[in-house]
Amino acid sequence: MNLYPLRSLGAALLLSSTSLLAAPLDAALDESQRLAAEAKASQARIEQLDDASREMLGEYRNALQQAEALKGYNQQLQQLVVAQRQELAGYQEQLDGIERTQEAVTPQMRRMVEVLGEFISADLPFLPDERSDRLAQLQDLLPRADVSLAEKYRRILEAYQVESDYGRTLEAWRGELPVDGGSRSVEFLRLGRVMLYFQTLDGHESGWWNPQRRSWQTLDGSARRPLHKAIAIARQEQAPALLDLPVKTLAQEAKQ
Repeated sequence: MNLYPLRSLGAALLLSSTSLLAAPLDAALDESQRLAAEAKASQARIEQLDDASREMLGEYRNALQQAEALKGYNQQLQQLVVAQRQELAGYQEQLDGIERTQEAVTPQMRRMVEVLGEFISADLPFLPDERSDRLAQLQDLLPRADVSLAEKYRRILEAYQVESDYGRTLEAWRGELPVDGGSRSVEFLRLGRVMLYFQTLDGHESGWWNPQRRSWQTLDGSARRPLHKAIAIARQEQAPALLDLPVKTLAQEAKQ
């Protein structure tokens, strides 16, 4: 009996069975690998979604915090707006008060300047240019809108103070004495607001302002030396001393 063919057939069958079993196994392995890849991809997507969820949650929380902060800020702004409106209302009341004050004070200041001008015109004619310039500045100042009411009032009071100080001082200066057809250089001496004198530069002629006649009158020769001394004292060229100046009252002038 020949057993070789049977052995060959068995081997063939065994190989065939092995091949048949290997095919499903490879397919299973491939499926397993595919499923593992899909699971890995799914896990990756889950992790991405989880990260995105955490990021969105963080952004949501930040948005809530910003909303709360904005809410508080808006409340502060509302309080600030209310305070500013109250402050503006107070300013408006002050402005209304200033306007009413200005309406009342402006005519008074205008009258004060007019009275000052009348006083200067009636006063002794000393420092005419300086005093007239000061008066003109006040007259120009009153209608100006760019100068405050307080500054205008301060300047007027300052001018009054200067005029008041003239009554308590002894002053000498060189100026021009009006004469017929022109003027001559002389030394002036002001004794407060009581007397106003002049003396020529050579010292040969002296005189005084007669307020009743509104003119300059010549003094006799006895006044020359006292006037010269008084002018030197007023210029601080000599030490203060008792002055023996001729003083005429309106009553004395009326008798003459």
